[in-house]
Amino acid sequence: MTKQIISTPAAPAAIGPYSQAVKVGRTVYLSGQIGLDPATKELVSEAFEPQVRQAFANLAAVASAAGGSLADAVKFTLFLTDLGKFATVNTIMGEVVPQPYPARSTIGVASLPKAAQFEVEAVLVLADQ
Repeated sequence: MTKQIISTPAAPAAIGPYSQAVKVGRTVYLSGQIGLDPATKELVSEAFEPQVRQAFANLAAVASAAGGSLADAVKFTLFLTDLGKFATVNTIMGEVVPQPYPARSTIGVASLPKAAQFEVEAVLVLADQ
């Protein structure tokens, strides 16, 4: 098994002992992304919607660095500190992820790093090259 570590300055750098993503064959495992601005490493806003949009933008940047896009996602895992905001996530996800939609799990959590309100991680399967 050959693992390729994926990294891009277009998304926040890993701040611990992990990688932005790991590619094994055609499968890419993307670490969770919160709404951090890659340049400042601070949340883009205290508001929920901008955090969600930035988290998906960060995830898309890592997917691109791996040679794919969010269209290659086969599974998303969403983490929300307030499940009452789930409809907002659905709306945004419908705008940034093309159909057919991947599998998805949504988990309500007590807290996230940097007091973020939303985090998303993904698994991609890239097309034959």
